Order: sequence, then C-alpha cells, then structure tokens
Amino acid sequence: MSGSLRFQVGIDIGGTFTDLVMVGNDGRVHSQKLLSTPDDYGRGIVEGLTAALAAVSASPGQVDRVVHATTVATNAILEHKGACTALITTSGFRDVLEMRRLRIPEMYALNWQKPAPLVPRRLRLEVAERIGARGQVWEPLNDASVRTAAERLKGAQVEAIAVSLLHSYANPSHELRVREILRDVLGDAVFITCSSDILPVIREYERTSTTVINAYLGPILKKYFTSLQRHLATIGVTAPLHVMKSDGGIMTVAAATEKPAYIVESGPAAGVIGAAGVSNVLSSRECITLDMGGTTAKASIVEIGQVSRTGDYEVGAGINLSSKLVMGGGYALKLPVIDVSEIGAGGGSLVSIDSGGLLRVGPKSAGSLPGPVAYGLGGEEPTFTDAVLVLGYLNPEYLVGGGLRLNADSARRALAEKIAGPLGKTLLETAFGVYEVACGTMIRAVKAVSTYRGRDPRNFSLFAFGGNGPMVAAHLADMMEMRHVVIPPGAGVFSAFGLLMSDLEHELVQGYLRPLNEAAVGDLAARFEALEGSVAALLQQDRVGTSAAQITRMADLRYAGQAHELAVPVPAGRIDVAALARAFGDEHERNYGHRSDAEAVECVTLRVIGRLAVGDASLLDRFQPSQSNRSTSGEAKTRSAYFGGSHGLVETPVIGRADLATAGRKGPLIIEEYDTTVVIPPGWTARLDSRGNIHLDAGGS
Repeated sequence: MSGSLRFQVGIDIGGTFTDLVMVGNDGRVHSQKLLSTPDDYGRGIVEGLTAALAAVSASPGQVDRVVHATTVATNAILEHKGACTALITTSGFRDVLEMRRLRIPEMYALNWQKPAPLVPRRLRLEVAERIGARGQVWEPLNDASVRTAAERLKGAQVEAIAVSLLHSYANPSHELRVREILRDVLGDAVFITCSSDILPVIREYERTSTTVINAYLGPILKKYFTSLQRHLATIGVTAPLHVMKSDGGIMTVAAATEKPAYIVESGPAAGVIGAAGVSNVLSSRECITLDMGGTTAKASIVEIGQVSRTGDYEVGAGINLSSKLVMGGGYALKLPVIDVSEIGAGGGSLVSIDSGGLLRVGPKSAGSLPGPVAYGLGGEEPTFTDAVLVLGYLNPEYLVGGGLRLNADSARRALAEKIAGPLGKTLLETAFGVYEVACGTMIRAVKAVSTYRGRDPRNFSLFAFGGNGPMVAAHLADMMEMRHVVIPPGAGVFSAFGLLMSDLEHELVQGYLRPLNEAAVGDLAARFEALEGSVAALLQQDRVGTSAAQITRMADLRYAGQAHELAVPVPAGRIDVAALARAFGDEHERNYGHRSDAEAVECVTLRVIGRLAVGDASLLDRFQPSQSNRSTSGEAKTRSAYFGGSHGLVETPVIGRADLATAGRKGPLIIEEYDTTVVIPPGWTARLDSRGNIHLDAGGS
C-alpha cells in the first residue's frame, strides 16, 4: 500500500472492551474491538493497533494522529487508587472536604455515610494567611508556616499536593508563593496543583475538591501517559497523541498530564460528540443518546444538533443520574462536562436476587476479567450477556466477528441454577426478565436527561450505540413510547469514531462576582480580552494544521440569591449588559419554565473557550467500517429468539446491515455485525438510509 496513505486513529478504553477506529485519507475505515487489559491498558491498545495496521497493510509510520479516551482517571477515584495527596489551605479551612455540602443522595437512609475525603486529615495542613473576597490582603502569607508544612509533607512522602487558599480566585499571589516554597523544599518530584490555576472561581468546597481531584490524579495519569507513549513507540507510532476531555473537546497529552481533572469523563463524551455530528446531517437534530457497553449504560441529550454541558458534576459516586436532586454521593468536580447520566447496566452487569426476592441487574460488573460466564474466563455469576445469549439474541459464534466465542451451555446452566431455579421461573422467562429489568434501569438514565429537565422523550429519537445499545434500543423505546431509533454504522465502536470528530479546545475561567448592572463595561471587556489572550497562547502551543482558532465568550449568570448559574453567550464586540440580562432570562425560562425580569441578575464567572478545528467533519460522509458492510445474501439464516409472553419463541431472520439496502424489513429481525447486534422486536420496522444508518420505526411499514 502506498506510503502516501495516511491514517487517523481513535482509541476508546472501556471497562470491558477497547475500541479502535482507523480512518485513511482514501476514505477507508477499519475498526477493531478487543477485551480491555486492565493490568496494562497500553498493551491492549498496541495489540489492537498492530492488528488494525496489519489488516489494511499499513505501517506505523503512516499514522498521523492518535486520539484517545480512557477510564483510568475515573477508575482511580472509584477505586481510591490515586496518588498519596496532601492539601494546604488557609487557617481554619482544614475540614472543608469533610463538611462538603448538605446533600444526601439517599434522602431517607438514616445510616448513609459520606464518602471518605481523598486527602486524610493528617495530610490536610493549614498556613497563616488571609485574602478578602475582592482580592485585598487581610493577612500577609506567613512563609514560615508554609515551610513547616512542607517539611512535614516531605517526611510523609506525599506524591501530590493541592493548594487551595481562601479567595485565591480574586488574588492568586499567596498560592503562587506557597507553590514556590513547596518547590524549594520538595523539588520537582511532587505534583503540585493550585486552585487559581485549575478553577479560579467562588465556592470553597467545589474549588478545593476539584483541585484535590487534579492533584490526586496527576502522578497516576503522568505514569499512564508515559507508559502509553512508550508502548506506541515500541511499534513505531510517534504521531501526536490527543486526549478526549469531559466536555467533548480534546487536549494534548502534555496538557492532560498537567490538568487530568479535565479528562475524568472522557470516554462517555466521545460518543455524544459523534451522535451530535450524525444528528446534524439527519432530518432530525433532536435525539437522546444511549451508549450501552460492557460495564455501564450512559444517556445524554442533543438538542438542535448541540450537546448539553454542565458545570455541576460529581465523580466517584458509582452511578451518576445527572441531577442536582441526587448529588452528594461523590466528589465535586466543577469543570465543564458533557451532561451524561450513567447507570451500572452493561453487558457484564451481574444478575442477582436481593434479600427481598427481587431480580437485580447491576450495578456490579464482571468487567473484562473474568467477564460473563459465557466468556469461559472464570466467571461464575450470570450476567446480562448470558441472559441475552439464552434469549437467542446473540450468536455465540460471531461476537466481535467471531474473535470471541461464547459458551451458551455454560450461560444457560448458570442462569438456571442461580436465578431461574430460586425464582421458580422457566429459563426463558427468567432471561427475558433480566432483559426487561436492565431496560427498566436504563430508563432512569434516559429520564435524568429528559423528563427531569422538562423534556418529553417522545419528542426525540433514540440514538443507540455501544456494543449492547442496539440490542436494547427498540424495547427501551417501546417502554418510553418513543417511536424512532437510529443506529449508526460501526455502532459498537462509535465512541472511538466520535474521538476523530472532536476539536482541540481550551477553556479558561475567572471568578467575577457582582451584580450585572454594577459591572463596568470597560472592566468586563478588559477581563475577557486577558482571558482570550491566554487561551490563544495555549492554542498556539498546541497548534495542529493551519485552521484559525474560534473564540467563544460566556458569562455564568444567576438571579440574586440563587445557588446555581446558567451560562449565557457574550457576543463579540461591545458588551451590552442589559442584553445579557435578557438573554439570561430567556435561558432561565427554557430550562426551568419561568423567568423573573424584576429580579436583579448577578454575574458569577467569566469564561473563554478557544477551539481549533482538527476534527474531520468529512468522516460523516464516509464512516462505513468495512465490517459493517457484511451481507448475509445467499445465506438465508434464522435463529429462535424469545420476545416475551405475548410473542414467545419466534424463528427470527438473521441478516447483515447491507441486506436492508434494497428494502425495509419488519420485525422480528436480528442484524448481526462485527461490533454489535441489533434486535428488532415484533411491531418495529428497520430501514437503511443513504449514509448507512439503520432507522427503526415503531409500527412502521
């Protein structure tokens, strides 16, 4: 193959599978799916990339760009396996991580315990200083108190230090001096994060928690990225490495090493970016995404072709319902995050019977090792995958294109002995019950981004992807009275595709707390210009290609006395404060159904987002992984599949995506692909559009 052929590679690591998409400048698309290697994720990436390059007869030197999404940061927090971290804060604020906010996710659980802080109390040290809310120095920094703290931390052999002083968002001088002294005493071996660098905004707990998360992850991610680059270098891949951020942009690996808190939710973000791109070229630009993989199911919303983002997020709670009503179970991360609701329901979710005799699916998962019983890797507890195998939805000979064979007999035996027998149900009834319970659990995630936000899911299409999303999409849509489902090409590796759609992005913020009608236009303009200059400098360091940077200005506003803000765009040119107040009223009404123009509007934060277009928008016209083009024409095949009591066991046609090209097909129907399986139950119709997307219509003809 010619050396002029160049490739972009997207790699998404999940809890069960690692997905890889490789796109050539000749339009060729190749995908690879393999079990994740949690002992060393880089090893699995290299194995997959080596296999993908061999499949298209390409050399490592032909790779121009690698974009990566990872769950390493999230897992480090969930498993409390981050770096040994210390906190230096203002005298009197040592316990802000303990006090948190008065939020309890389980309202009536009298014995609910707050999660233990990521920094133990013995490593939370105070220094003598005080700065006021307007930046005035009330008490100068006592250098001796900082040196005393530094010597103590040196003896404790900490790996990372978070510095979060009171009101440092208004005046960072004391934090910068603390860092200088820490470097003098501890040298460069310790990872140091200042809150004025990562999040210079109001709210002491959120700012401190975010700073601690960044420090806690710093040494872990530095080690991970160093290992990953070394692994890639061993096979000759030296292309630039970019990392997906939680807000859907990407950043260089150097920036991600310094600010790892920005990539905590990098994996879920990629698929939503891809879905927004596809929805923009379809007739409908309103969709709810459903990404069901091996460990979790995630939902988000796309409106008018735009993803939804939030600045109020928690990590480490295990399940995120994307709702302020259930916060308090994790650690506050006040950074931009695509608004994703996550539930512990995936292919590897364990099936059990609780103490009350009720069937449960998840949130615990078998992961990639040992995995479901059918994998034959040592798993003994039945999972969702075992159940759908029993139902006849999965082909035991064709998972991952035949690369992973399933033992159906083992799955039946485990489900019969541990679930069906104790419940007194038949095996098929039990397996379908598992399927329905899992779908019911996922409804919570879908409602969290729609019904709980005042949106009627019936007005949206369900955009399903991930290895298991297309298997449950039609049934879940039925349960929610949604009439239309879209399943893109390469659905099982779609998040890896979304990585290649994302642009290089930096965001800088500055706290600016004052009534909007008291804000001087000149002062606002000067602050925005300073932020824009800093963002432009960061983009210049990361420059890839020759495209011009796009700069967006935003202001976080609220009615006086409110606890949360809404982000409102600030148009370029002269700032019109009255127009900003009206725009906030419009946004408030859109989100909450009402406005109050008589109330004073406060400005809380200024933010500037710089975006450099490096994503390949043309991929939308040619994203057709070669494995998705498989056709079963001439191989008429059926399989017995169970669709519940009203339909029972049905001999169901099994086809490939390409077999829908000539005409739509009525369900029941199963579409087998390399990376996923699409289940079309009775009462639904499947059709294929010109871009290769499968459309499922309820009651369609």
